[in-house]
Amino acid sequence: MSTVLHTPPQPPAPAPAHDDLTALAARHGLSVSGARPSLPEYVRRLWARRHFITAFATAKLTAQYSQAKLGQVWQVMTPLLNAAVYYFIFGVLLGTKHGVPDYIPFLVTGVFIWTFTQSSIMAGTRAISGNLGLVRALHFPRAALPISFCLQQLQQLLFSMGALVVILLCFGVPVGVSWLLAVPALFLQFTFNAGVSMVMARMGAKTPDIAQLMPFVLRTWMYVSGVMWSIDKLAKNDSLPHAVKIALAANPAAVYIDLMRFALIDSFHANQLPAHVWALATAWALIAGAGGFIYFWKAEETYGRG
Repeated sequence: MSTVLHTPPQPPAPAPAHDDLTALAARHGLSVSGARPSLPEYVRRLWARRHFITAFATAKLTAQYSQAKLGQVWQVMTPLLNAAVYYFIFGVLLGTKHGVPDYIPFLVTGVFIWTFTQSSIMAGTRAISGNLGLVRALHFPRAALPISFCLQQLQQLLFSMGALVVILLCFGVPVGVSWLLAVPALFLQFTFNAGVSMVMARMGAKTPDIAQLMPFVLRTWMYVSGVMWSIDKLAKNDSLPHAVKIALAANPAAVYIDLMRFALIDSFHANQLPAHVWALATAWALIAGAGGFIYFWKAEETYGRG
């Protein structure tokens, strides 16, 4: 009679400790998928994708009006039509043109420069939420998207500047050396726009509905930025509180608009600019650019998930 020996079941082997897995991954050069890199490494990766950023911006600009019969003519027509409406409502009906020399160049310059900021921020708000397929399919620094959208709007502004120059010349504004100041002014504005766009891109990625609110916020911002009226002229009104005057003059959108007016319109003098205007414009660019970039980078691993 045989005896059957029953071997008691062995307990399962304990799972490797988390520290052991971390050490094993490090030993074989593995890292967490989608983990946020360090800030210097992130900048390096972003710089390595600079050709993608410029090509993506150019492709988006080309495709933007591809379905319209007039094509890219709308890049110029849209801000010009807006300027015509603002001239009739604010310049004629409300009389804001009185006391403002070269009002039409003053207005058109303001509309073109404001449109650059407005379009950059609106595009940045949807940079992640509107491109989830690209974000989830490819691995690249996500900051490339809001930056490329801002670059697209800069390209569109530069394309439209030809029409602005024609308007300036038609209304007797001479070409001057001061026009060269438009280059640093646009660079500072681009840096500011990109920083704000990255802030809005992170917020829009988490709460896509914010894109529906932004047109109202931007419209309110436009009305207090001196696009259609002179902040300098309003500041001479003694009934306006001093704090309000300072806030209006320090408004970043108004600062960049006034810098471009000072660069391009000879009747717009330095005494119409806020004090230390170049320092103010640089400060806004640094605060928004660096702060927005770091704010966006801190949520890098969350984009496209959920």
